[in-house]
Amino acid sequence: MSMSFRATSAVVRRVNVASRLSRPQSMPPRRLSTAASPAAKGAASPAAKEASSSATRQESVPVAKSLLAMTAAVATVSAGAALVESAASDSCPPFDPRGQRFDQSTFAGRFSKMFLACDPRLLFYSDDEVRRSGKMVQDHQSLLANPPAGTTKEEMNRALWEAMRISSAALHPDTGDTIPHPFRMSGYVPFNGPVCVAMVASTSTPALLFWSWANQSQNALVNYFNRNASSEMTNETLIKSYAAAVGSALTVAFGLATLIQKKYSPSQAKAMMRWVAFPSAVVASSLNCYIVRSPEIDSGVPLVDSKGNDVLPGSTSNEAAKRGVHSTTASRAILQAPVYFLPPVLLGTVPILKNYLARHPAMTVPITTYVLLVIFGFGLPGTVAIFPQMSEIAAEDAEEEYRLLRDESGRPYEKFWYNKGL
Repeated sequence: MSMSFRATSAVVRRVNVASRLSRPQSMPPRRLSTAASPAAKGAASPAAKEASSSATRQESVPVAKSLLAMTAAVATVSAGAALVESAASDSCPPFDPRGQRFDQSTFAGRFSKMFLACDPRLLFYSDDEVRRSGKMVQDHQSLLANPPAGTTKEEMNRALWEAMRISSAALHPDTGDTIPHPFRMSGYVPFNGPVCVAMVASTSTPALLFWSWANQSQNALVNYFNRNASSEMTNETLIKSYAAAVGSALTVAFGLATLIQKKYSPSQAKAMMRWVAFPSAVVASSLNCYIVRSPEIDSGVPLVDSKGNDVLPGSTSNEAAKRGVHSTTASRAILQAPVYFLPPVLLGTVPILKNYLARHPAMTVPITTYVLLVIFGFGLPGTVAIFPQMSEIAAEDAEEEYRLLRDESGRPYEKFWYNKGL
């Protein structure tokens, strides 16, 4: 029996081994839950690619939509200038090349003058049309005395004011040379505006530094081509102004950007970088203006009466010049607020814009472009119009030689006027 039992046991062991070898092998449950079959891998790949593509689209700049937004913004500013021109057409004063079409004693008059000077449509006039407009201004007396057939005197006055606007926008008043399109006042919105958009949209230090340099370089060329050619402004002064503006802009931008990136997380720093352009532009523009205009403080500016006559020919007022330089420098600083401060505020606080951009992040750059350029187009003339170009100074605040002067009626002057510049 023992032999039979051992034989039976051996047979049973052989059967069990054979059974285990013939049983289908399966993957452990843990491995089944984590491993993906080739079919599953193939199905997941398009989804992963789509997610990656979507993230890339959100980070990339939609160039076509941004260009469309820029075109729409320039068209909006041009339409606003056309409305101002149309509204003022019925109350056009008699033409005087030394006079003003709009009342410069009011903010509305100063804004209208500057807004029409910044009209982007002025860029589309050819050089021949500009020269013909300048010739019309030179021949204004004969044109007013003998207007073309079928043209009323009121229409002639309006045509002459428009001719002076066209010619003064493109020709340097002292030299008569043509100012290149990007450096005219009418070219500020379409040429300088996109640079400002790039500064506000910059979320990295290298990008912010590059666009700050581009902005100040463009401003330096605007100052050069629109300088007062009748006064002495050496190349040394221009180089000092450019170096101070660029150096201060890059220093402020780099310092603030470095501080933000050290103190905040990457996501927070990226959101805050858009605010760095504002202080850097304020410092740079103010220094640029002050350095260029500061020689006037030493040379002084002439004082005139209410009719524009020089009250003391050959003499100048240093006190008036100092006030003019300081107020102009302040206006340059204020000018940066609507351009670099308002767009981030509007896009970050206005519910409609904020919610739309949260749902469509790819539209951030196009909408920023439109908002900034429109604000730039209306804000530039608005900030310049804060201070009258012909400013007042009380006689008692002027130099002693002016305090003793008397007007045509023999009464002492109470105040004088001077051109503070732009």
